[in-house]
Amino acid sequence: MPDLATFGLFLTAAFILSITPGPGILYTLMRSLNGGRSEGILSALGLFVGGLVHVVAAAIGISSLLMTSAVAFTIVKYVGAAYLIYLGLRTLLSHDALSINTNAVVQPKRRESAFYQGVMTEVLNPKTALFFLAFIPQFIHVANGNVLTQFLFLGLITDFLNLTVDIVVATFAGSIGQKLRTSYRFRQGQRITSGCTMIGLGAYVAVAEQK
Repeated sequence: MPDLATFGLFLTAAFILSITPGPGILYTLMRSLNGGRSEGILSALGLFVGGLVHVVAAAIGISSLLMTSAVAFTIVKYVGAAYLIYLGLRTLLSHDALSINTNAVVQPKRRESAFYQGVMTEVLNPKTALFFLAFIPQFIHVANGNVLTQFLFLGLITDFLNLTVDIVVATFAGSIGQKLRTSYRFRQGQRITSGCTMIGLGAYVAVAEQK
């Protein structure tokens, strides 16, 4: 497992990224506003399961890569760090185009379908896979033990934090939706915090590898 300092950094970064409005939060919000709290929570649980699929797939791939070549694993970490810096810069430079369509109709409307739609929405989102592959390896210490176990452990925590935030969004959908729609300062603060976090993570890896 990661040492306490690395794990603390991981928790901080994962929490900040989990509360930053993104596709998962907006999807849960839309389902909640259209179908009610229970449909939003079921959608959030679906996103969680879909995220676990990506975590397991990425963990197996990273573990297999390390068994093949430690150099290749290091390259993946640097590429992931560069990707995080790119995401951070794109976030900071992006225009404020947050839009929530409260009149959208989600088909079918039955609540029992919300969970399965959430699963498929996340599983079929390639950006989720890319994010896990870029984010989690930055906190894995090969010398500390099984890479597969570390990846699954950190990935589960990340996915659980996302689930917690999504459930909060589903529970308070009305007020959160209003806040996101009307408060430019709130959205700007979230964007700056998220962008700086991702850039900082990428820079941290580059410095840490030189020590």
